Amino acid sequence: MRLILTLNAGSSSIKVALYEAGPEPRELARGQVEALGEDARMRIVAGGALREEADIGAADHAGALGRLVAALLPLGEGREIAAVGHRIVHGGPEIDGPRVLTPELVTYLETLSPLAPLHQPHNLAGVRAAAVQFPQAVQVAAFDTAFHRGHPFVNDTFALPRRFYEAGVRRYGFHGLSYDYIVGRLRRDHPVLARGRVIVAHLGNGASLCALEGRRSIASTMGFSALDGMPMGTRVGQLDPGVVLFLMEQGMSAAQITDLLYSESGLKGLSGLSHDMRVLLASDSAGAEEAIAYFTFRLAREIGGLAAALGGIDALVFTGGIGENAAPIRARALERLGFLGLAVDAERNAVHAATIHAGRVPILVMPTDEERVIARAAAEALGA
Repeated sequence: MRLILTLNAGSSSIKVALYEAGPEPRELARGQVEALGEDARMRIVAGGALREEADIGAADHAGALGRLVAALLPLGEGREIAAVGHRIVHGGPEIDGPRVLTPELVTYLETLSPLAPLHQPHNLAGVRAAAVQFPQAVQVAAFDTAFHRGHPFVNDTFALPRRFYEAGVRRYGFHGLSYDYIVGRLRRDHPVLARGRVIVAHLGNGASLCALEGRRSIASTMGFSALDGMPMGTRVGQLDPGVVLFLMEQGMSAAQITDLLYSESGLKGLSGLSHDMRVLLASDSAGAEEAIAYFTFRLAREIGGLAAALGGIDALVFTGGIGENAAPIRARALERLGFLGLAVDAERNAVHAATIHAGRVPILVMPTDEERVIARAAAEALGA
């Protein structure tokens, strides 16, 4: 049986998974390195059981990838890696689904790196490393932006002269692999809800929301880059562009502003303590409380805005590390949204039950699985 390896490089973590190829790939093992930098930690799971967990010290994306692949490959029992599936954050305005990677396509994707500087370079570094390590394998890309292609024009554009839209300055939306997986789960487990107006909140170190109608993306809180919308671990979220002009007039360079908006803002900047919501929830500092208050205020505001874009809401889904595991965040955000029919059952919310609503609109807590979406794209490319 042939194997599929998936690579998913995020801004602060890297995930690898191993699958048997088939119409529905079967997971053999997966691994993750979190907190890339000085205090990285690796975790390997196989067959639902923890196989290895260790602090690995200082590690960048390349070093973490090497450790993960070395740990997972023996679990494939020497079988061939027939395909490597890659998460690629940005596919530009035309790519609307998975693609087999060619040198020409990789060259094009490199030109999009300025639009996703925390992710795209790492994604493409994984492509190059996999091509060297597995030269006979098919390299397949699954794109975060592809899920959002086909937005109505009003949710796809900015109020700039039309020539900028034609040149590709438009609202792309991200986290598409996560939303794709959630749509599949809704279609399988909640088919009636899946056909309706659903808002999905993907909340993690990166955070966005997506408005779905009939399983299709209608609007997203992220726009031209992965900076817009929700405040994130280290990213600013929604920001008046006049602030950027002001910073430029004060003498900050493009590189300094990029570092500020992508790496020093969000929960980290607001709290002065940490980008990690777990740390903030455990803290009694004023900065932590203010960061949480801003995050939940913006979350409520984005849900309300997307409900307006949809003309109502039939269900709300929480996913991602914060969305799945931070009960206080869910509760505080939804305190403001009773007028939409959203109310939380405190007891069910506290134990992260699959459904946590006490009002007329269903509220679901659903784990996402971006790696499985990548594996499915690779299996399709293999003809499995």
